[in-house]
Amino acid sequence: MPAPPAGPPAPGPAPGTPAAATLARVPPQGLFVLGALAQYVGSSFAVLLFAVVPASGVAWLRVLTAGVALGIWRRPWGTRWSARRLGLAGAFGLTLTSMNLCFYLAIDRLPLGTAVAIEFWGPIAVATLGSRSRRDAVALALAVAGVLLLADIHLAGTPAGVAFAVAAGGLWAVYVVLGHRIAADPGLRPRDGLAAGMGIGALAFAPFLAAGAGPAFASPWRLAACVVVGLLSSVVPYALEQLAMVRLPRARFALLLSLLPATAAVVGAVILEQLPSALEVAGIGLVVAASAVRSHEAPSGPTRR
Repeated sequence: MPAPPAGPPAPGPAPGTPAAATLARVPPQGLFVLGALAQYVGSSFAVLLFAVVPASGVAWLRVLTAGVALGIWRRPWGTRWSARRLGLAGAFGLTLTSMNLCFYLAIDRLPLGTAVAIEFWGPIAVATLGSRSRRDAVALALAVAGVLLLADIHLAGTPAGVAFAVAAGGLWAVYVVLGHRIAADPGLRPRDGLAAGMGIGALAFAPFLAAGAGPAFASPWRLAACVVVGLLSSVVPYALEQLAMVRLPRARFALLLSLLPATAAVVGAVILEQLPSALEVAGIGLVVAASAVRSHEAPSGPTRR
């Protein structure tokens, strides 16, 4: 999964603190796995919440929670925002919010692992279409085959779910492109564009999605659960990923990224009892292989949706 270069990683816990000492003892692969598990456990909890809070409402609360948490952490208001920077951050935030909305609408209709695998077509396409190497051509062919197989399995029963997953992948591709542009601006501190973008996206979508979050506001427990989903799905993975990237070689980090669809499938099977069929396992495997085969740039920015 391609990552927009964003300069030095965002700081973790302050050096010398107990939290920093504990995280320093965890292998970087372990940090990445913990982040991946947090992301998809959060998505699984979101699926469970859909019975009482619409998917659109949970998606909006996820972005709102992450925007508030990252805003407090990064304090993007300290950056000198020009009209161009603000417009780019706004476009980034709108894309990110739309992507998460489509993803949640997809996992409301499809198994979690299937939806994640289908949406991987976007970042893989961005990474391979501009390349002329045979390796990337093979990667794109594998990804297309995997997505087509998964789509064929579910198209008859849940065409809307497939469409939302495909749309999420397309928006993920746009997110990568915009993320590169934000990261290329030397006047922006690392993660300021992400924090500001999430805040802008949450505010812009509030008139359309806040009503769907109404059932969450009617119950403190539901609202707390939605906040936990936002923290697990966005904030925790971003933070742990930054710590892992500093200590992992490029190739090993890229290999770990390629395992995310399989991780999502395992988490979905354990928490949601979404056991994939043999054909679904084959489709997810093709997407994992595509992500592992393609050439990789140095990871230096948020790779999580």
